[in-house]
Amino acid sequence: MKKIIHKASNRGKANYGWLDANYSFSFSNYYDPEKVNFGALRVLNDDTVQGAMGFATHPHDNMEIITIPLKGTMKHRDSTGNKFIELHTGEVQVMSAGTGLMHSEMNNSPSEEVNLFQIWIFPDKNDVEPRYDQREFDLSERKNKLQVLVSSIDDDVKNTLKIHQDALISRIDLDENTSFSYTLKSENHGLYVMVAEGEINIDNEILGKRDAIGISEAKSINIKAKTASELLFIEVPM
Repeated sequence: MKKIIHKASNRGKANYGWLDANYSFSFSNYYDPEKVNFGALRVLNDDTVQGAMGFATHPHDNMEIITIPLKGTMKHRDSTGNKFIELHTGEVQVMSAGTGLMHSEMNNSPSEEVNLFQIWIFPDKNDVEPRYDQREFDLSERKNKLQVLVSSIDDDVKNTLKIHQDALISRIDLDENTSFSYTLKSENHGLYVMVAEGEINIDNEILGKRDAIGISEAKSINIKAKTASELLFIEVPM
């Protein structure tokens, strides 16, 4: 088993006034040669966007982009014809940039801030037709059990959003003193675990809020919640 630990306090940081960003991997003006990617996982940003502000129209290509609001509501517009679709907490958004598209993501509230995770994953095929999708997920369906949010477009995993990569994005909310074992698809995959809330023991490592760990060359990973905890799992090919 191989492990890399990314403590919350060691993330890249940028504050633009309208945006307070924390970068798990090299992004924008933040560069750390030890934190460029974790396998096919390229970006995990923890963004807080002020009211009425957001990401102006900009291009993407050949990247799978996933947005998970943790607080508040965003609105999305893109060049495929989607015009300011609301994205609420409890929903997840996926976008396959493929051959290229333009999009903007704005805070839907004039005054309340939005907090979100933005995830970029390298695709397993380039120049696909751009696509967009979003879905609401029931909070109760991840109470002490794994809730898969995103899976490969080539896999028959029901009730999930689809991307062009052999990856899985999941969440689980664990009660205090509850244990959980995560089994990976194969030993060619790695698991990146972000502690959204709480404190856990994972393979004898103690991680708190917004700490993360990447584990590879393992078949399964054992986790125990020291306090009530909310976890994000990103499983990707290494």
